[in-house]
Amino acid sequence: MSLADIQAAAGLRTPIRHQLFIDGRFVDAENGETLATLNPHDNSVIADVAMAGKADIDKAVAAATKAFPAWSRMAAADRGRILLKLADLIEENAEELARLETLDTGHPLKDSRALDVPRTAACFRYFGGMADKFQGDVVPVEAGFLNYVLREPVGVVGQVVPWNFPLMFTSWKMAPALAAGNTVVMKPAEITPLSSLKIAELMSEAGIPDGVVNIVPGLGQVAGHYIAEHPGIAKVAFTGSTATGRRIVQASAGNLKKVQLELGGKGANIVFDDANLTAAINGSAWAIFHNQGQACIAGSRLMLHERIADEFLERFATLARSIRLGNPMDATTEMGPLTSALHRDRVLSYVNVAREQGGEVIAGGKAPGAADLAQGCYVEPTIVMARDHKDRVAQEEVFGPFVTVLTFKDDAEALRIANGTDYGLGSGLWTSNLQRAHKVARELHAGMVWINSYKRVNPGSPFGGVGQSGYGREMGFDAMREYTQVKSVWVNVDAQIAPWYPR
Repeated sequence: MSLADIQAAAGLRTPIRHQLFIDGRFVDAENGETLATLNPHDNSVIADVAMAGKADIDKAVAAATKAFPAWSRMAAADRGRILLKLADLIEENAEELARLETLDTGHPLKDSRALDVPRTAACFRYFGGMADKFQGDVVPVEAGFLNYVLREPVGVVGQVVPWNFPLMFTSWKMAPALAAGNTVVMKPAEITPLSSLKIAELMSEAGIPDGVVNIVPGLGQVAGHYIAEHPGIAKVAFTGSTATGRRIVQASAGNLKKVQLELGGKGANIVFDDANLTAAINGSAWAIFHNQGQACIAGSRLMLHERIADEFLERFATLARSIRLGNPMDATTEMGPLTSALHRDRVLSYVNVAREQGGEVIAGGKAPGAADLAQGCYVEPTIVMARDHKDRVAQEEVFGPFVTVLTFKDDAEALRIANGTDYGLGSGLWTSNLQRAHKVARELHAGMVWINSYKRVNPGSPFGGVGQSGYGREMGFDAMREYTQVKSVWVNVDAQIAPWYPR
């Protein structure tokens, strides 16, 4: 099928962008290289997307560097108005964006419509409103002096994001950076670049000047690595695996650029024996099966008090088996394919790992047998009872619709197991005991904790982890701080105070 035919079949009204976006224009890569982005429903080719090399990154950094003075000096309220206009345009193009995201990633269309697109618009709108409200400070120093603190943009920011939520990450990463006055070179994942390139088109329509935003799909080991080490980039923000995050840090050392990392997770989702079981079962399914489990904050370790474990598991497994797998473009589909065949095979390999270590597969553990799904990257919702909390499936991030079940006998054991990994991104707990809820939340080794809920996010609430889950925060005032640097200014306001060395 031609690109126009694919566009029409997906219900898209506008052309699918598949070139690099540099200095306000869509252009081919200097070396002419491309990579096919595939529809994970059937692994058919959607488009051949330009892959940025070093020369393209250099061009993008040069454009961002040239655009930085004017953008950073623009009145904050004017930057904010542009981001608010962008949020409006995202909502006006909501159906187009939702269909494009579903086509490229496998997100069920109902989720792209109800979650991905609205959250993207909300994040740009939040930081558009914050642009002229991010204040400095006056410090009470010794008499005769005024000391004030400015927060200034860091400069050209490099951003490298993964393939699991490409549309939403455009706002999480770019909105605070742009609101603070930085310019951006962003590398979306090479396998899911289409919605990011569509956002670039809308940014131009919103009035973002040429060069302020540059979007350069490319291979991680080429474009991503070069962004991390580029001397013209003042900060790199990365979302992805912990192993790649370590390489980002090493590559960034050349010019000591600021680094912000949002890395892997192995979220503990703890259900105590006094929990509302119906709410906990439904919430735990959302925690692990939304977006096919491809989320760093997924509740991938389901920890059950031994007194309720049997009843919970029976009901939870019944729910998991009832989840409707299918073509993500079908509005009735509840779970789509994983985003690539390579990742599907990796997730399924953990079923063998679990069995080799004495685990029991309670549900799923295989690709679905339906003929209409056979060419895609599908995995059934999978529940595995682990033998021990130190087993690989209880320690390593699987990143799929794969939940590892563990049991505990009391609060102390629950905390010991929950904190028994190197990760520290998100955790959740279900209980009707208010004192327990606050105590356990305080003791959990995690950057985020949800009580009687899971995976709630909001542009105003800081998002990030501790330990091997990275450092720095997305969203909220904390994100604006991440994209600024502090300047302290001293003013001698008392003429009677002489210089230290009068002549």
